[in-house]
Amino acid sequence: MPDALPPLISLHTFALVAETGSLTAAGARLNLTQPAVSRRIRELEAALGVTLVHRGANALRLTEDGLRYAAALQNAFGAIAAATLALQGAAAPPLRVRAYTTWAMRWLIPRLPRFRARHPGVEVEVVTSTTPVVDFAREGLDAAIRSGPAGAPPARGAVRLQPVDVAPYAAPGAARLGLGQLTLLGSRVRPRDWACWFAAAGMAAPAAPPLLFESSSLAIQAALEGLGAVISPPGFVEEDVRRRRLKRLSPVLAATGDHYWLLLPPGAARDRGEAFRDWLLEEVAAMARETPSPPALSSA
Repeated sequence: MPDALPPLISLHTFALVAETGSLTAAGARLNLTQPAVSRRIRELEAALGVTLVHRGANALRLTEDGLRYAAALQNAFGAIAAATLALQGAAAPPLRVRAYTTWAMRWLIPRLPRFRARHPGVEVEVVTSTTPVVDFAREGLDAAIRSGPAGAPPARGAVRLQPVDVAPYAAPGAARLGLGQLTLLGSRVRPRDWACWFAAAGMAAPAAPPLLFESSSLAIQAALEGLGAVISPPGFVEEDVRRRRLKRLSPVLAATGDHYWLLLPPGAARDRGEAFRDWLLEEVAAMARETPSPPALSSA
């Protein structure tokens, strides 16, 4: 081991700055002011004789040397944390994933037993939020799910998961009435999904607007109770369709133009986050093989 290493506290400070992308966020983790964090980074750079951080008026980014050093430090501190937990006989903390409520309840959680079988030592804690900003450091997140246009990732490095394609469903009793006689149910989070579907189906949308619920989960539950027809991605209702609690009302599957995206913390990717990403992509690919893709939205 080298006789003289930079102070461990300086290395830890730089690792947190790289992880959070912010002097302020790193300071909050360390209970330090922004100037104190900046001073530690400058002291580390002086000790190493290398510039690690480019400082702009309103932004901070790592140099090429800084990126390589941060990756090595993330791995090193991760190994220290794992060794400490093993020494103490403590269980590893759960992998914390933030997602939309309906996506978590109706797509992710039913598939988590397969993730556990693949990674038996990793528990997944799911938290829900529709807040657009994801603060990995403050929220203690290992991964987050966001939605957004296919060509516009919600954050740098976001991984595209699956398109938000929709079709209409109703309880079997209500389905006998036909779509034209049913109340249309939807979500305030995605108020235009019915319009997308009618356009894809080549049908005129009814004059009456859809009845919109606070979330897609509530709209789906309303359809299960026979209150109308809900517009939904097939993956959200596949179990209800299999058990004949809901019936698909049309073969038309409409592309909304949006996708679900996976976000991982900035800086070096954590091993568990990468494992979760790889498993998600496998699940998405398996589902895509079973569900034909709808035609792309016209730009006309």
